[in-house]
Amino acid sequence: MAETVRYGLVGVGMMGVEHIHNLAVTPGAVVTAIADPVERSLGPAREALGPKADLVTAFETGAELARSGLVDCVIVSSPNNTHREVLEPMFEAGLPILCEKPLATTLEDARWIVEQAERAAAPFWTAMEYRYMPPAEAFIGEVHGGRVGRLQMLSIREHRFPFLRKVGDWNRFAANTGGTMVEKCCHFFDLMRLITRSEAVRVYCSGAMDVNHLDESYEGRRPDIIDNSYTTIDFANGVRAMLDLCMFADGAENQEEITAVGDAARLDVLIPSGDIVYSPRVGFRNPKRVERRVVEVDPIALKAGTHHGSTFYEHQRFNAAVRGAGPVEVTARDGLMAVAIGAAAEISARERRVVEMSELGF
Repeated sequence: MAETVRYGLVGVGMMGVEHIHNLAVTPGAVVTAIADPVERSLGPAREALGPKADLVTAFETGAELARSGLVDCVIVSSPNNTHREVLEPMFEAGLPILCEKPLATTLEDARWIVEQAERAAAPFWTAMEYRYMPPAEAFIGEVHGGRVGRLQMLSIREHRFPFLRKVGDWNRFAANTGGTMVEKCCHFFDLMRLITRSEAVRVYCSGAMDVNHLDESYEGRRPDIIDNSYTTIDFANGVRAMLDLCMFADGAENQEEITAVGDAARLDVLIPSGDIVYSPRVGFRNPKRVERRVVEVDPIALKAGTHHGSTFYEHQRFNAAVRGAGPVEVTARDGLMAVAIGAAAEISARERRVVEMSELGF
């Protein structure tokens, strides 16, 4: 394949526009086609494309884009519940695919996508941007390098703003998103699997919609998405993990805080401040020996998106995979497992019980 890779995007809403901005600063990447059935989404996409917009062909459907012959690979950033339908013609066309998280809203659809991806010759990559935030990536490297000793406990806190408005307000309903624990939290369940290098065996989630969207109504329907929760997960290798989610904590200094505790030390990463804090065990009443450093992020990467530069770095890796110059780092199966933990958490929160992953076939 030539060094220049032609990209098509299916779904050019908020996340699709972020991909366009990041592709503009990805060496060897050029957007040649976009597809979205909602006309008003095309305006912001064309604006993001800038002077090159006239060179980009717009289609109403992903199937038309897949058959066009205008692209070498495709990014799927359409609403969660459309992924299987959108992906079918992409697999038929044999295109390399970057599919936004969550992989799907149901385990049935996610399993189908895995089957297709594992049979396909072309790369399939599940977009899990949080892996590529430079402070998080550095943190993960230190944990895997043994800096905390034997990892035993892992906690992730995301305290943030409510879900944003999207086209048709599709993200207000669990039927469209898979539920908050799938839609939003699959990122963190993916990080947990990556950091622990193990699989979840049981999940308990306590969560509800207590503050956000209470006064909203859409043709008589009330939103039904969780806006705060605590989730605890037992992993097969004995590591315990916890997710603390609050979507009405806009004023928090750091949106994400991740803590790993092993038998030798504790390690924290704070985002967006970029601090990594190392706290070795020192014994009772002995002086603390805390070390702190800041992981900087390329200003170009920061400017290109809203995920602390991660989309920029993710695209470098995906581009290499498309060109055969690097491996697929986040597989369809990774996407499935993140959805599975999220689905278990949704069941747990709504039925107020522990969910064994074996109940879902894992």
